[in-house]
Amino acid sequence: MTVILGIDPGSRVTGFGVIRFKQHRCEYLASGCIRMGTVSLAERLQTIFQGIQEVIRLYQPTQVGIEKVFVGRNIDSALKLGHARGAAILAVAESTLSVCEYSARQVKRSVVGFGGADKNQVQQMVSALLKLSKVPSQDAADALAIAICHAQMQQGLRHIQKGNKLVKGRIRE
Repeated sequence: MTVILGIDPGSRVTGFGVIRFKQHRCEYLASGCIRMGTVSLAERLQTIFQGIQEVIRLYQPTQVGIEKVFVGRNIDSALKLGHARGAAILAVAESTLSVCEYSARQVKRSVVGFGGADKNQVQQMVSALLKLSKVPSQDAADALAIAICHAQMQQGLRHIQKGNKLVKGRIRE
């Protein structure tokens, strides 16, 4: 059994999602948002750091996935997002866990089947895949999607490793 934490970093709102991955199935454990308000950047980063540490303490994940920075037209926003990611990654590193990074397109392709999916499509698919009674907020849904993507990627890597044991149709011992 693997407990996976997905993190959708943001300088105003950071989403988190926790799932259990067991026997090729994802099971919902928790999700939510760490909201920073209108405090200084330093205080927001501290809030992200402490919030992620608290989630790790509560749910004891064994693996973590986080969204990569997307650089659009607004460089200032990208830099703030980079700071938020740094605070989240540091909180994970303090817990001696490693982090796998996924692009937004990679996450959407993994969960929805289309890398250009919109936020609503991600929310609906996450809700369906995890059999949720209520559609999660955008930030929480994105974080859960990152966790699902991570589970699928890790499952794929395990299949590849098993395949390497085959030699001319026989299992290598």
